[in-house]
Amino acid sequence: MEFFRIRRDIPFMKHALIFNVISFVTFFAAVFFLWQKGLHLSIEFTGGTVMEVSYQQPADLERIRGQVGKLGYTDVQVQNFGTSRDVMIRLPLQKSADGKPISSAQQSEQVMGALKAVSPDANLQRVEFVGPQVGRELATDGLLALLFVIAGIVIYLSIRFEWKFAVAGIIANLHDIVIILGFFAFFQWEFSLSVLAAVLAVLGYSVNESVVIFDRIRENFRKYRKMTTHEVIDNAITSTMSRTIITHGSTEMMVLSMFFFGGPTLHYFALALTVGILFGIYSSVFVAAALAMWLGVKREDLIKGEKKASGADRDDPNYGAQA
Repeated sequence: MEFFRIRRDIPFMKHALIFNVISFVTFFAAVFFLWQKGLHLSIEFTGGTVMEVSYQQPADLERIRGQVGKLGYTDVQVQNFGTSRDVMIRLPLQKSADGKPISSAQQSEQVMGALKAVSPDANLQRVEFVGPQVGRELATDGLLALLFVIAGIVIYLSIRFEWKFAVAGIIANLHDIVIILGFFAFFQWEFSLSVLAAVLAVLGYSVNESVVIFDRIRENFRKYRKMTTHEVIDNAITSTMSRTIITHGSTEMMVLSMFFFGGPTLHYFALALTVGILFGIYSSVFVAAALAMWLGVKREDLIKGEKKASGADRDDPNYGAQA
């Protein structure tokens, strides 16, 4: 399906060096902010108190956030849990005036007092303390998940295409991930488990776009034998632009719907996906394809398997025999 078709190839690779320099600068700026500021981790990673509160009527989440915010909590998370009458409240670790940490029981009493002052039907169902040790385990498991995904992508691209494409593809994907994390570090947006899930989703989403372009490059090497590598890559990117616009446009519409109408619970999840999708398009064209070109990918790299198979058939004593 195509909305349009570009008849003349766009010379993307002519400007590849300029865009690679921009990518290089953006990447190291993101690394700098990660090193200088670090991520603003949510209580899933740093520890805190989790409360479940039920109401007789559907809960007003904005009012609850306002009441809890008046107590001095800046990073509180309030969301529905199960039904519209059940609410989960996540509170970060809080210290008293003398510097000692406030217990979960004290936090829950303080919060319930504020909630009951506005809604007497508020009923505390459960209080649970999430310790920093659990947060460290979540961070470790999340990092391992990220490493396994990266390793799987490298293996897949190496088997599906060729090592030059695998290197180019994984560098482009890491480029996207580091820039997303750089945005969260620079603006100090809250990094939660949902954001980590968005980062992993962007990895798969970005590599999908790279695979589409790589596959078209391989087809073009077989189809257009007189084209240079630059021309083959430009044609591959241009011929897939309609598909790119349809796919990413429809995905971005859904993500923006979550961003504008999903409320605070989905805000940073949708924000991470938005940044990842935009940079995923950019990196597939100006990072992955360009790096493959700089690494010297050529027609022989992608069809050498066919040549070997063809040569093996000719060496077969029965080659050309009639059945």
